[in-house]
Amino acid sequence: MAKWLHSTSFADLPSHLIFEVLTSGRLSARDLVCLELTCKMFGGSHELYPLKFRSLVDFAAFQLCISHSIYSRMGMDSQKQLFDRCQGKWKRVFRFLQLVEKSSNIVETSEGNQMQIATGRYHTLLISKASVYSCGSSLCGVLGHGAETTQCVSFTRINFPPSVYVEQVSASHNHAAFVTQSGEVFTCGDNSSFCCGHRDTSFQIFRPRLVEGLNGIPCKQVSVGHNFSAFLTRKGHVYTCGTNTYGQLGHGDTLEKSTPKVVERLVEIGSVIQISAGPSYVLAVVNDGRLYSFGSGSNFCLGHGEQHNEFQPRVLQTFRLKDIHIVSVSAGDEHAVALDSNGFVYTWGKGYCGALGHGDEIDKTIPQPLNSLKNHLAVQVCARKRKTFVLIDTGIVYGFGWMGFGSLGFPDRGVSDKVLSPRSLNCLRAHCVSQISTGLYHTVVVTDKGKLFGFGDNERAQLGLESLRGCLEPTEILVQDLDDESAASESG
Repeated sequence: MAKWLHSTSFADLPSHLIFEVLTSGRLSARDLVCLELTCKMFGGSHELYPLKFRSLVDFAAFQLCISHSIYSRMGMDSQKQLFDRCQGKWKRVFRFLQLVEKSSNIVETSEGNQMQIATGRYHTLLISKASVYSCGSSLCGVLGHGAETTQCVSFTRINFPPSVYVEQVSASHNHAAFVTQSGEVFTCGDNSSFCCGHRDTSFQIFRPRLVEGLNGIPCKQVSVGHNFSAFLTRKGHVYTCGTNTYGQLGHGDTLEKSTPKVVERLVEIGSVIQISAGPSYVLAVVNDGRLYSFGSGSNFCLGHGEQHNEFQPRVLQTFRLKDIHIVSVSAGDEHAVALDSNGFVYTWGKGYCGALGHGDEIDKTIPQPLNSLKNHLAVQVCARKRKTFVLIDTGIVYGFGWMGFGSLGFPDRGVSDKVLSPRSLNCLRAHCVSQISTGLYHTVVVTDKGKLFGFGDNERAQLGLESLRGCLEPTEILVQDLDDESAASESG
């Protein structure tokens, strides 16, 4: 038996075993393409699948798609439309589904590194190689390095307890939150409004502290707004805490909550797959593709055609009536953006500076399709202060809105210019972008190679570029710890 194992290659294994490996869920769309290109075994016919499939890898990609949580809940018409938009290639459909699923949280680089970037008002958080880093202004302790730290001019590792590995982060102007692999949540920053989820408001939290109110309730995502927080559990339930002036906690009242409390209405509605907190409102995507909003109705951010506050989650009828399946959202300061299951983008809210991308500055009271990008397959949307970014499946980024000290990434435009329609960031075309995050006046991207690029204001070191006060075009950001590790591995 041992002799047979030593003399057998992977290609000599029975086809059904190879197919089991291909459909195990551990391979990315990129892995499937590499296998098909490097070994004829994966591109040939083995009578394992119907003739309509080009290869064994193509059939495996199809099986992975139909079992995917997003694709399986799409209507037949939507499924066909997505297949057609992907040029009839199941590997591209599978890649789209994977990119959408990961682009707003953790992304995997070509070297296998798990990374995420999150930008706050004047600071930035980074997950890389199972560690968390922060840079910028430590207002109220948001950097997580202790009371003695007021600023970090470069990315500096945050100390977490041993065996605690963070897999998702969220940053606001005065507090930050971290979700670990075990589902625990840590927070730091200003807890005077209970936004960090701790009953004690007498002092600021300068180092990440476990949210005990969520003990025994594993979470998978957190999104922080202005003085409040929203937590998404692995069961698809949403908990909120903090200030509640506009009903942004979703409990049907305006009473603040000192510790996380479940949003009962969303439990009744269904399983939530993603949340995004704006300054005073929340967007919640349900697994059947419906989108709900609650909180402040200012600037039409809730998407209901009016500016009334909503104290409980309310479905956006624009999407429901047209049977549009939403998969991801981003809640900006004065506008919002959504992505549907076919890679189409929708914007609504305040149109000032062209933040909605429709070629004007007119407010949109309900979601409107961004027709200028309809020929592209979008995988991530990102909104913040009067600007929006859209990442498409080829790794190209489009931006529009207010330049904001260069944070839109167009070096040929002035620092206060307006870009009214989507425009590609040509200065990043040499790189394949995997994720983008934008703060008040700064923006950071992660590429598929694991490189970081930042642009915009760096007055408070929020880009982690020690020697620059700001930059109009994307500039590579070096993280010392990561560079040292790379150098050590290469020399070894």
